Amino acid sequence: MIFAAKVSEVPPWGKKVVSINGQEILLVNAKGIIYACETECPHQGAPLSGALVKDAEHLSCQRHGYRFNLKTGACADFPEYTLKVYPVQVQGDDIMVDLG
Repeated sequence: MIFAAKVSEVPPWGKKVVSINGQEILLVNAKGIIYACETECPHQGAPLSGALVKDAEHLSCQRHGYRFNLKTGACADFPEYTLKVYPVQVQGDDIMVDLG
């Protein structure tokens, strides 16, 4: 696990792009749970920094509305597209991410 950011830096229902070992990762705070995923939509590469956090478990790409599960990366409507997600641990105010 590698330090990514402080929980206080990712606003509730918000997002933050961080760089970990030269790799950009999107952190998402959905209902107090922190998720980590790739920064671009697997459909056409739209930046997910502008995506919508619609509920506690899904991120919706602003370009075409593809909706990804933040836990699994799955897109129910288009299963051929999977968002890469990363394991997260919160230790106090520290967000730790496993890039695998």
